[in-house]
Amino acid sequence: MFHKSSQGKYWIFGGEDDLEQKRYQANQKSRKKILESGKLAVSESKLLERHEEDVIFRHYEKRMVDFCNAFKPVMPKSVVGTAIMYFRRFYLNNSTMEYHPRIIMLTCAYLSCKVDEFNVSSTQFVGNLLQETPAGQEMVLEQILEYELLLIQQLNFHLVVHTPYRPMEGLLIDLKTRFPTLENPESLRKNADDFLTQAAMTDAGLLFPPSQIALTAILNSASRAGLSMESYLTECLQLKEDKETLSKMYESMRRMKTLLKKYELPKPEDVNACKKKLERIHAEFSSTSNKRKRGYEEDSHLAKEPRLTEEVGAHCALHADLVKEHILNLLFVFVAGMD
Repeated sequence: MFHKSSQGKYWIFGGEDDLEQKRYQANQKSRKKILESGKLAVSESKLLERHEEDVIFRHYEKRMVDFCNAFKPVMPKSVVGTAIMYFRRFYLNNSTMEYHPRIIMLTCAYLSCKVDEFNVSSTQFVGNLLQETPAGQEMVLEQILEYELLLIQQLNFHLVVHTPYRPMEGLLIDLKTRFPTLENPESLRKNADDFLTQAAMTDAGLLFPPSQIALTAILNSASRAGLSMESYLTECLQLKEDKETLSKMYESMRRMKTLLKKYELPKPEDVNACKKKLERIHAEFSSTSNKRKRGYEEDSHLAKEPRLTEEVGAHCALHADLVKEHILNLLFVFVAGMD
């Protein structure tokens, strides 16, 4: 089913070089647009370089995850995973210089709650912004609702995200049922969960199917516990005779582990330097842009900006498409439940 999904068809890429090329093109496109607008009274050196956008992205991705993990009521892991994937997909083709990640990260989290049917009201959602006043929370909500349709459009209306959490549960059940050699499969859960949490903060979800990520998490957990899973792969998963598939799977697992090892959060001093550049760009460019792209102005302050009447027509058209997409999603879930 995954391979027939929008994620399998459009959001799994051949390699890290493909992803880097897309992000580089987004960066260059934004730099060119800002410079040609004549609205930014600074030199090209004041714009964010590609590696600086990575610093900004990882900083705000971590902030989004922290927000989701502290959410009340407790946000399911699948919802958090969907929000992260939305965030990564959005900035695959867009630049932080054009759309500020402060509001995009919250919009991703809000949309994931709706799509994954995590039933919280909009008031409950912004109520989790504990540092904001009620008036400030209302302003954030207004911006989230205005950015929601933009986010959906940039995701190409592909809203269903397959995360590795469900496949991992299936693998644990399979181990209990068909692999009696392993006495306590549940002992693998903790480290496997940790692996999936780390993998979500990398490009693994854009490079590998969720079932492969889940299997790698299980095997990695078993390896750390000193347990051999060779017979499970060859006998239970019937890969003994298919050496080519087995070899490709091991290679994918190696690449995945390398991704996790390479990941690191940016240093605070790097974040501060990049944020200063980003805030100046948004202060001088986005404030006079025809579209609202800034989000609220400070990490601890929210600024309300007027809605633009020229966006209304586009929002109405997007809303009609969203309704159709939602109906299709419901049918997808219903049919999946019958399989």
